[in-house]
Parts: sequence; structure tokens; C-alpha cells
Amino acid sequence: MAVIYETTMTPGKLELLTAWLPTQPWYAGPGPAPRLAKAGGFRLDDPDGEVGMEFMVVTDTSGDRPVTYHAPLSYRGAALDGAEEGLVGTSEHGVLGRRWVYDGTRDPVLVAQLLALLQGRAEPQHQTSGGTPDPSVSAHFTEGTASPLAAITAIENGPDGTAITVATEPSGTLTIGVARVLHPHNTATDAQTHVTAPWRTPDGTEHRAPFAVLR
Repeated sequence: MAVIYETTMTPGKLELLTAWLPTQPWYAGPGPAPRLAKAGGFRLDDPDGEVGMEFMVVTDTSGDRPVTYHAPLSYRGAALDGAEEGLVGTSEHGVLGRRWVYDGTRDPVLVAQLLALLQGRAEPQHQTSGGTPDPSVSAHFTEGTASPLAAITAIENGPDGTAITVATEPSGTLTIGVARVLHPHNTATDAQTHVTAPWRTPDGTEHRAPFAVLR
């Protein structure tokens, strides 16, 4: 069970994302300085209790129309070897000290738990309350697809999302599609195995859409 501390992070998550989002190929903002606000999200637990995992939703209100992003983040107590391209930044946690914050699509622990969630083997957790399941997050999966992660073999970013190709045990290849830009009216997916979750637009309206699919 993840422990969520009532403390500070310096710089904060929104500050880190403000600098990082405009460097991504799926960034859809009007300029290099987004104005971000939290809009939703959930967490997953690391079975080993080492890596924090948050599926964060933020909305950029700097342009004429708000743009909402899904940013999976992992939090580590030390740098992750070979993941330099996925580093969002470092931050000083008021209790845990320095934390390395990564784009979760490049963190094998987060990807393994996302795959487990897609296959019905992990339970989504509330974003701000430790040890509290989040029933608003729904996993729709096909029976017989439980294949634990063996390795990430490829990561490809597109204009709307990230495709993660993984090798699974005992053998096989799957692709996890992670939505990056969330659209209020995009509620459908042709993937039988997917995870949907809610978020709120600046006017307070709740929407939900697929956050990740498995193909």
C-alpha cells in the first residue's frame, strides 16, 4: 500500500509538468507556457513498495480552449538507469527527500502495474488517500489475457498518445496504448481491454474516457 504524505514537493508536480509538457510530441497547447490545473487522476501501488505511481490529469487553460492531458508519473528515490529521456525532473519531497520524477510510460514498474490493471490483476487507488480503492476507475478486460510483463521492447509517441510494446510471460507481444490528450466527448474505444477514468473540465463538468487500451 502506498503512503501518501501531507507535505510539500519543491518544485511541485504542476511546475515540473509546465516545463516538460511543451517538449512532448503530443503537446497540443497554443504556446510554450501552459497554465495548468489538476483535473483528476488515480494511483497504482507498487507491490514492492518502492515506486510511487500516479496517473495525473491536468488541464491547460492558457489558450482559447482548454486542453486536458493524461500524464502517468512515477516517483523514485534514485535515478532509473537508462531512462534519462523519460525524466520529467527532480523534486525535494518534504519527508522522503529528493525524488526523481519520470514519464511513467518509460518506467518498467509503472508499465507492469498498468498492464496488471488492464488485465484485472491490480486495483486502482484513490489519488490523494492512501489505501483507498478508487471505484470510479473501471477496467474492462477479456478473460484469459493475464500475461505478466517481461520487458518493454519499444515506445512510440504519436500526436494523441504513446504506444508501448511489451514482451510478456511466458511469451508473446502486446501493445499498451496510453492516451495523452483527453477529449471530453471521446468516450468510445474499439479495444475490448481498456481502462476508463473520470476528470473534470474547468467549468466543473465531469467527463470520462479511455486512459489506456490493450491490443
